[in-house]
This record gives sequence, structure tokens and C-alpha cells, in this order.
Amino acid sequence: MRYSGVVARGIRMPLIKEGTDLVPVIAETLVQAAQAENFEFKPKGIIGVTESLVARSQGNFVTLQDISDSVAQLFPQGDVTLFSPILSRNRFLPMLKGIVGGIQGKVNIVFALPSDEVGNPSCTDPYAYQEGIFGEDSPYFSFTHPITGMNYARLYKDLAPEKINVYFTWGLDNFLKHFNTPHKQVLVCTVHNRQAYANRLAKHGFKVCTLADICSSPVRPESGYNEQFGLLGSNYSNENRVKLFPRNCQEFVNRLQQAVEEKTGVRPEVLIYGDGAYKDPSTGIWELADPLVSPAATSGLCGMPHETKLKSLIDSGADVRQAVEANAQGQALGTTPRRLTDLLGSLCDLTSGSGDKGTPVIYITGYFDNYYTK
Repeated sequence: MRYSGVVARGIRMPLIKEGTDLVPVIAETLVQAAQAENFEFKPKGIIGVTESLVARSQGNFVTLQDISDSVAQLFPQGDVTLFSPILSRNRFLPMLKGIVGGIQGKVNIVFALPSDEVGNPSCTDPYAYQEGIFGEDSPYFSFTHPITGMNYARLYKDLAPEKINVYFTWGLDNFLKHFNTPHKQVLVCTVHNRQAYANRLAKHGFKVCTLADICSSPVRPESGYNEQFGLLGSNYSNENRVKLFPRNCQEFVNRLQQAVEEKTGVRPEVLIYGDGAYKDPSTGIWELADPLVSPAATSGLCGMPHETKLKSLIDSGADVRQAVEANAQGQALGTTPRRLTDLLGSLCDLTSGSGDKGTPVIYITGYFDNYYTK
């Protein structure tokens, strides 16, 4: 009798460095893991690979000077306003150092109230809405994050105190009403709603770029880049550079699918995953600082799950087995409509963690099974 349903295994990988051909390494490590720990490769199994592993193997890094040079091309002169950055020491702070270095005039950082885009609070009272723009003389400037204990406004300003001015605003409408720079240049620093903000600002006469425009092409022959996301999805690497989101992701997942099938005789589905779409219930902070959960997946991971609400069938007195096996399309009432890649990426991210587990590859079985699958 079968007792296990979905099983997600974190696979310990060798330490991967730049220039490694990742596909054969992952395929061989999976085979060795199965032999050592006595698990099988099953039909409809899923392999998740973290985006950072792919980007590192590609050498997709940029230096802070690369960021400065890219910003200087986008804004050759004048003051620039940075609208609504996230509050992060490993995400935004490193890129901010490079951005500030590329701006010739003043840098005006405008923090969104009552929180940044991913839920980090920027004030004490999330309901204390006020009209206007507030500066460094406001109580917002002295606010410290309740979880990290950091004052992000001061942290960002201290990068270049004479060059950076800090402001706070409750929403874009307040910004449009009350904040006008001489040359009206804005770098939109939000992740997920960047285009909506950029479109509105452009309609009001601003010259607008987003983080996706920075390092979207190589600044120098050997520098990294991401043509779709630029700096979005970047992360701290060392004091002098950041890692970008990986490139050529669809090619990678297709190659890995083929390599594992050749070694095992079983065709898996493959996805690359970044941050899971997970909201922490205690802090209200979203995990999703990447531009999306999964930049690429094989064809079997398109769409949404086909699921039946098992407990509702039991309570209704229906023929449960018949109803489950008849549900070949769609989702039943009560099942959450989400994309497979978002669900699986979140499962992979929570399984691998973000610290020192050393399991950047996840192997999942049983995900497409139902209660009656043998």
C-alpha cells in the first residue's frame, strides 16, 4: 500500500563556480544520489534548479562600476529620483552603491509609505495616511525596521550623505502632486509593478527608466547582463559585484531534461526557480523580491493544476473515486487557482532554504498524482 504523496528532496550538489557546465553535473549528481539513498526516478518527476546556481555557472555578474557606467548611459546628466526601492541589505543596497556612482547630480530617494513593495514596513502606523512629501526632518527618517533593527533610510543616505536626499510619500499620486525635480528624471525601483508606475510617470512628463534597463546589455565585453530583467533579481555576491538573474533559461531546462532522460530512461520536468511566492504570516513580508518565481520551465509545467477538492467530495456523499478520476480538466471549487511554476517554485524555495543547506537542486515526485494513483 502506498503511504507517501508528494516528496521533495533537496539534493546536495558540489560547490559550483563560474564556467561550470551545470547540466552534466546535475544529471550525474542526481543519479549518484538515487543510488546512494535508494530512491527511484519516477514518471512525471520534477527537477528544480535555483536561479543563483544557473547564474553563477554562467558567470552572470556585474561590478558596481558596471552598474555606474550603465546608469550614466541612461541618465547622462542632472538629478535623478529613485522611486520606491525595497528595503534590503543584500538586494537593493549593493546596486544602490553602483547607481549613485553613475548619477552626475543629486540622488533623491523616495520611500513608499507605509511599506515597500514586498511588505517591509517604512513607518510605525500603516494607517496614518497623510498628504504630501516628507523629508529627513520627519519621524519617518528615524524609523527602524522591527525585524532587522535597521534604519534603511539612514543606511541608504550614508552611502553619500552630501549627494543623497531622502523623502517619504504615501503613494504615487502624492509623488506626482508634490514632487518635481528640475529635469524630472526618475528611476522606478519597484519590482512587480514597475511598468505601471513607469507608464504613469511618463504621461506626466518624466524621463523614466526602471531597474530592468540597467545592465540589460553588456557594459563591457566580459561583463554580465540580462536583456529582460537588467538588475531585477540581482543579489549580493561580494563587496564589488552583484549576481544577476540567469540568461538563456529555456535552453538550460530543455538541455537538463534531455540529459537526465538519457541517464535514467525517465523524462522529468524541469524548472528554474527563484524566490517563492510566500508571504510570511508573522511579519507580512513577501519572499518574492525576484521579478518572477520561475524564469523558465519545460512544457509539462505550463498552466494550472487539475485538482478536485477531496474533502468536499467526502462531505457531499459523492462517489469520490469516480469524481477524482473524472476531473481531467480545470480546478474544482475551493482549490486555489495558481500556476504550476509558482506553486512548484515556492515548494522548491522553501525546501532548499537560503542559507547553508547546500541543496540548490530539488527532486520532486508524486506532485501530479491524486489519491488513487498507484
